[in-house]
Amino acid sequence: MTDYTDSFLKDILRRTKVVAVVGVSMNPVRPSYYVARYLSLKGYTVIPVNPGHAGKVLFGQTVQASLSEITQPVDMVDIFRRSEAVPPIVDDALSAFPDLRTIWMQIGVEHPEAAARAQARGVDVVMNRCPKIEYQRLFGELRMGGFATGVISSKL
Repeated sequence: MTDYTDSFLKDILRRTKVVAVVGVSMNPVRPSYYVARYLSLKGYTVIPVNPGHAGKVLFGQTVQASLSEITQPVDMVDIFRRSEAVPPIVDDALSAFPDLRTIWMQIGVEHPEAAARAQARGVDVVMNRCPKIEYQRLFGELRMGGFATGVISSKL
């Protein structure tokens, strides 16, 4: 299922405090970088996960090689990897974080079987969506291109 209600997505974005971003890039022009940066600027604690950059610092956090190396609780795992890479990431997330609330797969990333495993453990799953885009749309921000978000506000 990739047809999510706005209230479902809003609830996830409101309750989430710590996000592990799997597949984050150190390159500022890559979507994984600017989505993670955006989330960090919105007050989320963003823990970058990328074995190729482990030990470096990004958004004030040390890049981890894997989810299993993260020592603090994580509310949401945001996956920036190809769909075929999702199952072991979901399995690692479920074993590393007993209180995990959300698995979020970026635009173009879907794996219904892995999603079903997470949902069977009571974890909410979002596939083929971007938390940055959804945040901007649901909380009334204008995007960089100036597109209307569909939320009326008197703050303009």
